[in-house]
Amino acid sequence: MNLCERCGGKGYRTVGDKGCPNCKGTGKIESVSLGEASATEINDLVSKGSTRCPVCKGEGKIPVTEDCGDCGGLGRDYLCAICCAKLNVKAEVCPSCSKKPIVRVLEKACDTGDLVIGDTYRGKVSGIANFGAFVDLNDHVRGLAHNKFLKRTPEVGEEIYVRVRNVAPNGNIELEPVEVGEHHTLEVKKELPATRIDELDKSVGKMVSIEGEVIQVKQTGGPTIFTIADDSGLVFCAAFERAGVRAWPEIDTEMMVRAIGDVSVRNGQIQIEIRSMKQLWGGEASSVKERIERSIDERANPAHLPLLVESEIISRLQPKMRQVAKEIRRAILKSKPIVVRHHADADGMSAAVAIETAILPLIREVGGTDAEYHNYRRAPSKAPFYELEDVTKDLTYALEDQSRHDQKMPLIVLLDNGSTEEDVPAMKQAQIYGLEMLVVDHHHPDEAVDEYLIAHVNPAHQGGDFGVTTGMIATEIARMINPTVEEKIKHFPAVSAVGDRSEAPEAARYIGLVEERFSIEDLRDIALALDYEAFWLRFNDGRGLINDILCLGRLDRHRKIVQLLCQQAKEAIEEQLRASLAHVKTQTLPNGAVMNVLDVENYAHKFTFPPPGKTSGEVHDRLCKKYDGKAVVTIGYGPDFAVLRSRGVRMNIPRMVRELREEIAAGGVNGGGHLVVGSIKFVGGMRKEVLAKLVEKIAASPVDAVPSAGSKAGEKVEA
Repeated sequence: MNLCERCGGKGYRTVGDKGCPNCKGTGKIESVSLGEASATEINDLVSKGSTRCPVCKGEGKIPVTEDCGDCGGLGRDYLCAICCAKLNVKAEVCPSCSKKPIVRVLEKACDTGDLVIGDTYRGKVSGIANFGAFVDLNDHVRGLAHNKFLKRTPEVGEEIYVRVRNVAPNGNIELEPVEVGEHHTLEVKKELPATRIDELDKSVGKMVSIEGEVIQVKQTGGPTIFTIADDSGLVFCAAFERAGVRAWPEIDTEMMVRAIGDVSVRNGQIQIEIRSMKQLWGGEASSVKERIERSIDERANPAHLPLLVESEIISRLQPKMRQVAKEIRRAILKSKPIVVRHHADADGMSAAVAIETAILPLIREVGGTDAEYHNYRRAPSKAPFYELEDVTKDLTYALEDQSRHDQKMPLIVLLDNGSTEEDVPAMKQAQIYGLEMLVVDHHHPDEAVDEYLIAHVNPAHQGGDFGVTTGMIATEIARMINPTVEEKIKHFPAVSAVGDRSEAPEAARYIGLVEERFSIEDLRDIALALDYEAFWLRFNDGRGLINDILCLGRLDRHRKIVQLLCQQAKEAIEEQLRASLAHVKTQTLPNGAVMNVLDVENYAHKFTFPPPGKTSGEVHDRLCKKYDGKAVVTIGYGPDFAVLRSRGVRMNIPRMVRELREEIAAGGVNGGGHLVVGSIKFVGGMRKEVLAKLVEKIAASPVDAVPSAGSKAGEKVEA
């Protein structure tokens, strides 16, 4: 029922005032009835000789009112409960509908207090005794129709109509069967004020009503569990039909509902045992939805924090970073699953684990202790872009969870990948199924990806380059999401900087930030251990193991595992270089750069660490020392790929890939990466032509002056 807008539901309007007849406009009276007077009035009379007029409250005037013309003095719209016709009197049904008897049906949440003596109700016979028949009016209300009122003995399970004759003080209900003939049916709803979910702990053991959005529906071997959220939080609601049978099948996710039930505590968490649940429609649903969205939007705002270090590029990226942080917090507050996809190297892992460390406590806080197992997944990508294999896995998991557990489609967070044209095919597939995607990356971006993303953070958008690593940006975003994790993840940007061999000013600042706790050698060892373990983990996240490597667990175990993994990695690298370095072919290009070429398919161990990209990088590092002070390019190639690493040669690998694709139409060329570090793929039969044209383009690239001994090695290959 809508309140009258003109009178605000009062039914009258104030049109003026007049003198109070009780005090004759003085506001005071000199006598009171001692039997009805309050202590304050008696004290005023004794001490002051008069007291405040109770009619005008001491004002001396009373308002003059008249019935509201808009609502006829009713205060709100009254509609017939049967035909919904507008009434001009305060009544339940219109005169036309009142000609037929009304049979009332108690909804499941109603109890004895909702019965009206004299009204007729529909019930079901639940038992026969010597003295009469027991009749259930709903699952919680049972009455007795005594033999003296029974004209015949009904059968158990038979539906009958009964009039309530009396409700005894002890709750016993006296019923009388009646014949109603043609009639109207009217549902009796439990009228309870809505309780906020964050206040349910004050109502344990009581019946409450809540209004909110169904976030998730999960069918267990016993009850059906509905997760309902309002503007203050969410609560798990259990409804039982039969073991393993879906209760309230008409209620689905994203519906606005009103649920009534009993509040209890289960496994330390507040839970509601549902008695009744109805979907809200129209204005009621819109009002609840708007209230929830407004609250979530406010609660999702990330923290305002200064950056860990000074950085002009990252400072300019902060608006987009805050957008990413807010979208992640919104997903958590709405119990939307989150999938973190990241490149499987030190930079990608440090970025992903920073976000993971920030969001897992919030997911558990919102959804309970086991929510992280249902609403979160981290998955590494072998390539530095979102492959079709990756999106196929993500969609398979998401659709299965949606089918089995009625979960929403997840939010995909791409870290250290997602910025290039190579990501577009997978993004198109994800878009069909409604997967929302965020990207935090430092590979050279293509505008083509932006139409598939709700937010994209990349230093190139603000004049930066790959020297500002994904781990740096993601750690700052993680602090915005959950500031309490800062001390745990403060060293992650330094790990990513060392792992990606960043020469940006930010790298030295992040390294200096944690130098009292981690030396530069410690950081190199952590980065190498991450790269080594990533190779063996392949597509597994290895959460506990990676946490130990990144020093999120026990310090003694961190030191032991990093030492062991680094030893194994260094031995494997040395073994690879012993076999490979002798097969490197070197020549000086027309632009003065020294080009080194290695066939990693035939002159390097396969299917073991280091993989071709890492092998090419290690070879490049050794040759940079050999050709000190010179520009150096290293190409490691296989049957259908090539990885590039350079020092002092100003290439643009994404542009070179586009040119090769146009110039060698039958080459099947694709690839990318950073401007001077990346990988290229092609069809094996065109390897000779593609590599020849690639060398031409490298030879035509400008060469910078390279400092002699003491300069840092070039960038790391990501392939």
